[in-house]
Amino acid sequence: MARKQSVAIDQLALPGLINVGPSQFPSGVIAGVDEVGRGALFGPVVAAAVILPDAALAELSAAGVTDSKLLTAEQRQTLAIHIRATALDCQVGYASVHEIDRLNILQASLLAMKRAVMKLKVLPDLCLIDGNQNVPGLLLPQQTVIKGDQRSLPIAAASIIAKVWRDELITRLAPKYPQYHLAANKGYGTPSHRRAIQEFGTSRLHRTSFSPCRGGRGEEKGERE
Repeated sequence: MARKQSVAIDQLALPGLINVGPSQFPSGVIAGVDEVGRGALFGPVVAAAVILPDAALAELSAAGVTDSKLLTAEQRQTLAIHIRATALDCQVGYASVHEIDRLNILQASLLAMKRAVMKLKVLPDLCLIDGNQNVPGLLLPQQTVIKGDQRSLPIAAASIIAKVWRDELITRLAPKYPQYHLAANKGYGTPSHRRAIQEFGTSRLHRTSFSPCRGGRGEEKGERE
């Protein structure tokens, strides 16, 4: 990681956003960190870490950057392009289905966050982590922010980047597993997805540690590579 430029910590004092305390961190580079896909039945959990320049915050806020769950797919895709073009650094990390089943979804989510942060080329002075769990083993200052994707612009930006990246991944995988309707449900447990699991069993990318997926692997044609 290398320092690129200093970003004032009071960038978070915009209307509706959290102020993390300029007396403690008078200036520095802030990374917003968030994950998506914790509740899905299929595919990895994905996190993003985003560092935004001070000068772009008002513009991104006016453009509609907020919690990715409050946006349409089209809005997220447009904003993701804007965020990537503006960010000082923007990286994605993930934890695999195997890691989710081995570690549990919380620890896998935190691992994905750590991986996203560690890929940053710009060294942050503070990582704002969405939620109430610190990231284990992250050797950088961090602060949790409950509902951070609705209170912090960098975290909201990270939520959008992670969501768009994961949705695109699941959409690319969907033709290999047509029976699960992944292009529509993005791996989440919709009624049609749960019915398909009951009928066909699970694929190798389903999370068998999740109760709806505990019926065993399917043997349908095309399942094996």
